[in-house]
Amino acid sequence: MSCEVLALTEELINRQSVTPEDAGCQQLMAEYLAPLGFEIETMVFEDTTNMWARKGKGDPVFCFAGHTDVVPSGPAEKWTFPPFEATQHEGQLYGRGAADMKGSLAAMLVATKAFVTKHPEHTGSIAFLITSDEEGPFINGTTRVIDTLEARNEKMTWCLVGEPSSTTLVGDVVKNGRRGSLTGDIVIKGVQGHVAYPHLAKNPIHASAPAFAELAQTHWDSGNASFPPTSFQVSNINSGTGAGNVIPGDLTACFNFRFSTEVTDKQLIERVISILDKYDFDYEIDWTFNGQPFLTDSGKLVEATQDAIKDVTGRQTELSTAGGTSDGRFIAPTGAQVIELGPVNATIHKIDENVNIKDLAELAKIYQGILQRLLA
Repeated sequence: MSCEVLALTEELINRQSVTPEDAGCQQLMAEYLAPLGFEIETMVFEDTTNMWARKGKGDPVFCFAGHTDVVPSGPAEKWTFPPFEATQHEGQLYGRGAADMKGSLAAMLVATKAFVTKHPEHTGSIAFLITSDEEGPFINGTTRVIDTLEARNEKMTWCLVGEPSSTTLVGDVVKNGRRGSLTGDIVIKGVQGHVAYPHLAKNPIHASAPAFAELAQTHWDSGNASFPPTSFQVSNINSGTGAGNVIPGDLTACFNFRFSTEVTDKQLIERVISILDKYDFDYEIDWTFNGQPFLTDSGKLVEATQDAIKDVTGRQTELSTAGGTSDGRFIAPTGAQVIELGPVNATIHKIDENVNIKDLAELAKIYQGILQRLLA
């Protein structure tokens, strides 16, 4: 098993699939799954290639979800080894996507083959939902596939997303939910003028500073047992002409909420508008809703995952909702139980991204153990 997982991971890394390019990764996966009895459906939406593969017609449906696209490598000369040439070194496998998440994809494939070989008449169905735009705008990927499946009433019971969830050791952390995400892009309108004649101008920086201070200091909620408190962060702020003697005519800023289940996106928008309207400036604001919070706090999927990790590694896993968003936010609203389990995330998106080779084999065994507990 370990050799096969490693070989598949290397082959996937060697394909330069920077978002939204798939670079043949899904074709490789399809060629692996088809002989196991999977029906392969390619869904192309605009610039994004997606794959829905399914073995079986009945319920329950267990789905592996993930993405073949990776973030850009950055300066290749800063890498110890070429980013798109998988390289083994001192027990680690180096290459862009090794941890996020081509190692997970390889482990899913090998685990599925091992399970199907052992249980050719397993109950229910096994599916793969794979996209090539998770690292990008997430417009034509998983969300479009889910729309297609929902339109034909094709449901998942359980979904395991292969995001790199582990912190120190494979399986030490499983993400059983994620916070919601809401972004605001605001333009504060002022009046440009000479700094020596401020009475003839209106400085949008001065006018909006108290409002931003209040937004930053506002207590949005206290979180709960599963989620930390909602956070507000300004990510970008720009104003000025570049000259030292000109009062700017406008200010643009971008801010983001990562929010818990204690508040809704609508409530956050209403509270932001209420705060902004207290201050004397004109503004325009556009909102981008990136996903609702979701939580799988119990159920067969969580239990099977915890048991499989304990069986393979001997360790207890921690359930967590920390971190960024994932495509799980598009799947959970369909009613599926969703968790995220993958390799250690210490090097994801970094120069010299790598994964422990032994962890890949352990991950495949864990995935197989989950299938065994749910569908055997």
